[in-house]
Amino acid sequence: MRKLFYFSLFALALLAAGCKNDDNSTTPQTGSGNGLLKIYMTDAPAHYSSINIQVTRVEAHQGGDTAGTSGSWLVVKDSTQNVDLMQLRNGVTAILGNTALPAGEYSQIRLIIGTGSYLVDENGIRHDLTVPSGSSTGLKLNHPFSLQDGVTYELTLDFDASKSILVTGNNNYKLKPVVRVEANALSGSVSGQVLPLDARVDVHTIAGNDTVTTYPDNQGYFKLMALPESTYTVHIAHSETGYKDVTFSNVKVTKGQNTDLGTVTLQK
Repeated sequence: MRKLFYFSLFALALLAAGCKNDDNSTTPQTGSGNGLLKIYMTDAPAHYSSINIQVTRVEAHQGGDTAGTSGSWLVVKDSTQNVDLMQLRNGVTAILGNTALPAGEYSQIRLIIGTGSYLVDENGIRHDLTVPSGSSTGLKLNHPFSLQDGVTYELTLDFDASKSILVTGNNNYKLKPVVRVEANALSGSVSGQVLPLDARVDVHTIAGNDTVTTYPDNQGYFKLMALPESTYTVHIAHSETGYKDVTFSNVKVTKGQNTDLGTVTLQK
């Protein structure tokens, strides 16, 4: 992803808005009047060997508004999970939460990021990741949604690893997450295979203000995830090996479905 929209959750504005204590966090009780919330994470690639994000808690904000001045934070998951972002691409996801919550209106998702987050660069060197306010006030993402009794609501957090890692002048690495959030029921995907395998291209498209990008895997397969229902132009481009770019116009994405572009054989 080259031009991802910076969701205010992970931007400084929302981090500032999140400077309140977690005293109103509660654990949801199962029973009548509950819906099921499932949260997935996927990733756009970056030039690192691994990026390990330590998520210690996941919460959802019920009621109130995105400023968080009223309503309650409900715990979706209260156990530590280590997620390697570099493993989450081309259709691979990690489940960050899967729990019953009271039916009603929700405005935000919050991730509490632990101090054990780190990355390993392409030379195999490990660097600790510092997260401003990540382990205290958390990282908040605006995403209003309704949770209905007896209904499962699924959403995907599309993490842009390359945009989220900042390297300071003294070679310290900071994590300021850039993420795109889509409801699974309202989005679809585009997949295909790029040959020959030595082409080393990226595959990208524009979704609103965001550029959604992936790299084909070692068999040439790719999948662009969590695309809102629309018509797209998909580019296979930026090869460093002399192959010509390919563009697909009028690629229709239907919610809940995958659009397969088939096998694309590049020419020099």
